[in-house]
Amino acid sequence: MLLGAVLALLLAGAGPASAHAALRGTDPDDGSLVRQAPRHVTLTFTESVGLLDDSFRVFGPDQRRVHTGEATHADGRSDTARVGLPGKLAQGTYTVAWRVVSADSHPVSGAFSFSVGKRSATTVQVDTGSTEDPLTGGLNDAARYLAYLAAALLVGLAAFVLLCRPADTAALRRPLVAAWWTLLGSTLVLLLLRAPYEAGTGPAAAFDASALGRTLTGRPGLALVARLVLLLLTAAFLLWLSRRRDPKERPLALAIGTVLAAALALTWAAAEHASAGIQVPLAMTSSVLHLLATGVWLGGLVALLLTLRRSSGDGGADDMTEVVPRFSRIAFASVTVLAVTGVYQSWRGLGSLSALTGTSYGRLLLAKLAGVAVLLLVARYSRRWTARIAAPAAVTRTAAVHTRVPQPVGAPAGPDGPGGPDGPEEHDGPEEHDGREEHDGREEHDGPEGPGTPDQAAQEPPASRADPDVRRRLRRSVLVEVAVAAVVLMITTVLTGTLPARAQAEAARQAPAGALPPTTLITVPYDTGTESVNGRGTVQVTLDPARVGENGIQAVAAGSDKGLVVLPEIRITFTLPSRKVGPIDAELTDQGGYWSTNSVNLPLAGNWTMKTTVRVSDVDQVTVERRVRIAP
Repeated sequence: MLLGAVLALLLAGAGPASAHAALRGTDPDDGSLVRQAPRHVTLTFTESVGLLDDSFRVFGPDQRRVHTGEATHADGRSDTARVGLPGKLAQGTYTVAWRVVSADSHPVSGAFSFSVGKRSATTVQVDTGSTEDPLTGGLNDAARYLAYLAAALLVGLAAFVLLCRPADTAALRRPLVAAWWTLLGSTLVLLLLRAPYEAGTGPAAAFDASALGRTLTGRPGLALVARLVLLLLTAAFLLWLSRRRDPKERPLALAIGTVLAAALALTWAAAEHASAGIQVPLAMTSSVLHLLATGVWLGGLVALLLTLRRSSGDGGADDMTEVVPRFSRIAFASVTVLAVTGVYQSWRGLGSLSALTGTSYGRLLLAKLAGVAVLLLVARYSRRWTARIAAPAAVTRTAAVHTRVPQPVGAPAGPDGPGGPDGPEEHDGPEEHDGREEHDGREEHDGPEGPGTPDQAAQEPPASRADPDVRRRLRRSVLVEVAVAAVVLMITTVLTGTLPARAQAEAARQAPAGALPPTTLITVPYDTGTESVNGRGTVQVTLDPARVGENGIQAVAAGSDKGLVVLPEIRITFTLPSRKVGPIDAELTDQGGYWSTNSVNLPLAGNWTMKTTVRVSDVDQVTVERRVRIAP
């Protein structure tokens, strides 16, 4: 049903991208050739981004880093990033490596290039640095998983105590304290690792005071600090709850616990996927409800398992016939909330049906849905034993309502009535209707001491003998649920750190970051028939973007010895025979070692004929034809 609902929403259509900033554009444009050196480099993103001390690194034609100013937001817009450049830039190609933090707390990075005056004759791959330190990323992921797990246990154990009201909570105290300490420790680790995680550096950078100070001013850092404050308030609440004795205070305790749990869940929603993209208020509300329902159900399963183990060790707890059905109803409500919010979040993150199998996010989501399906199947099995445990309680309540003290007709009222010293005689044998008399068509039992009385039925319900076996089976099925739930939580942790399919599709529609525009490389061999080193060789012609409209051309010649050579002239013309267009002269100019232009206009798509004329001397030249595909 969950998968069907997700597919139905995806087939209904897709909206704009959500979560993870995607690069919308650059100024100068990626791969462009500008006549004058720009004063700034500006990036525009699909959502607001946070800046780092090292958000920009600019490398010149000599592969050396160019001194830049401090990264800022352009014109006060939070979805932009800008850095100032020196007043004088040498001619050639520049590479810009960038790294920012998207609104959902995940760092994103990339690179692009532009040229000033002319393109560099040769290009070398620039090392723009690693995008993430493996050790920092591993520690951060482990801390995030522990935080999710501890939060689910903390919320679930507390909710079990307040909502299911077990008589003995001793088995839950240590796990509750352990969950609190684990969440506190994992939050501190996440806070310290925030700066190196954003910058892509090693864990040692976590102890840099300036980096930590920057973390405390960003939204993810503030969310972690708020979580620490809420944990201190939660500790005070749990201490008060452990000393509470008056049942009348239960509504107050439940209200305070709900507010604290919702606030804790909000620290995740405010710094992850729900905080960016489309429908942010609705998404954050859905995320908070999803996290709370997860905690109440999965954490409650652990509480139920521990309670069942303790009741089994003590010979059975009298209140389990009430506690187990209560949790069953609460778990059912939690699953309903999980289904509704999960379907919405899946639709919001996927955006299209093909993303289910075509993206990492979609495949992880399918794995999570499979885990949840297994979890629900085991839960359905557990409900069978829950009903068996609840049956004796129902029998007891029914018997208590219908129990009465029978009296023979005409018996005197008062203390000497039935069952007293002067009560009626007991019947001797089977000939006396098996100890029963009929009066007015109704049967009455002999008295409280007779066999099969309602009092005995209430004291010894028929199902009571099966309780130990039923509880044992329930305990095993709940244990399986807990194990599967741990796996589902692990998949969820990875899923929250994965680029959503919507954002991935948005980024794919933008110019590929870190690469030049699409280019076509044509190798043109030439042979003028002369014996000189320049008489034979090849011309490497680069045409970009090889589309209708303005195109750039660079032509570099290599002699017979494969070394670069300087030729007196290279001329290129284009003809489209099918439409009788041309020849169009590219009008290449000598750039001191190679020939180029950035303004040849090819107006139509199709298979063009490119004629390359290579002149090696005043009298020796040759023209070679090649076919070139120009895309629309």
